[in-house]
Amino acid sequence: MEKKSAVNRVLLALAGIVLLGTGLLVLTGSFDLYRRWHLTPPDGWPLTAPGGVLLDDADRTRWTDESWWWPAVIAVLAVVLLLALWWLLAQLRRARPGHTPVGGPPAVDGVELRERALRDALAADARHLPGVHQARARMVGPPSRPEAQLDLTLTPGSELGPVLRALSEGPLERARRSTGRKLPAKAQLRVAPHKAHRAE
Repeated sequence: MEKKSAVNRVLLALAGIVLLGTGLLVLTGSFDLYRRWHLTPPDGWPLTAPGGVLLDDADRTRWTDESWWWPAVIAVLAVVLLLALWWLLAQLRRARPGHTPVGGPPAVDGVELRERALRDALAADARHLPGVHQARARMVGPPSRPEAQLDLTLTPGSELGPVLRALSEGPLERARRSTGRKLPAKAQLRVAPHKAHRAE
């Protein structure tokens, strides 16, 4: 899982838990479930009855006369706003290379290779390897440090070692020479299922 995807899932999970807990708290008080189910909420628990409020007048105005209160509120809101903007900009930043400079940045004679072309060429080259039934490729990372991720389906009975060696010395080496980049790679291998044979 990519780092950005993992962070997004954690943030969404935390937001979901907070919203779910708040919604259950509001619904429990609104439908007067504490009284109907003979439950005793903890002391100071908000929204225990249909007419209850989350914060009463005393809680809302407890610190408003203090000199530190409004600067603290503004500082917290500013931090929340900055974190939200940072997260939004992180989503807009491209996770894939797009165009890879050939020969490394700056591109040699301004030549750039489209991510799709490199991906398709790498996958097509890998499909011709012995023992490979199907191959897919994609490019990840920024244009300055592109990385290849390959998904190979092997034919039944093929050996992993020779396939990986042929992949490294063949398609990946040709891609590195063609682009002039180091082009680190990750490969995920699976074996095509056997066809059932009927015994006579």
